[in-house]
Amino acid sequence: MLTGFAHTAVCVPDVAAAVRWYSDVLGLRVLSPPYRMEGPQIERDMGELLPSPVVVTAAIVGFERGDRVIELIEYPAADVEPAGPGRPSVTRIGITHIGLLCDDLHSTREELESRGVEFLTTGIADVAGLKTTWCHDPWGTVIILLEKSASDRPYWGQLRP
Repeated sequence: MLTGFAHTAVCVPDVAAAVRWYSDVLGLRVLSPPYRMEGPQIERDMGELLPSPVVVTAAIVGFERGDRVIELIEYPAADVEPAGPGRPSVTRIGITHIGLLCDDLHSTREELESRGVEFLTTGIADVAGLKTTWCHDPWGTVIILLEKSASDRPYWGQLRP
């Protein structure tokens, strides 16, 4: 049976650039630097999902070694659809955003704005025991930043019934 989360994959047009952005701008650790996979094993794994030859370039970023990481992934031999025009959206079918926790949302937002991060909301909201604000990466992946009111509970359990 299922036992836990491993990763969330974000498809990007350039893994090296994405690694720099997620580490330099957001402060995630590079847990596995960019690596390229091609050949019979990756063909067996993803050959029914991508045209041959299957080539994958990927890197892993996160906050600590272990599962629950972000996999930045590029498919250099495949035609990948660019992000749609206009503002990124959370109303498309499929994965709509990545949630990242921070200890001080006000200072985190100010720091990220000084690094050029574009925010989708003008301020910080208080909702369900959380402070929240929304931004996106340079390729259109939406990110919600969350500050918990009770650090001893998971983000989804901030409000007690």
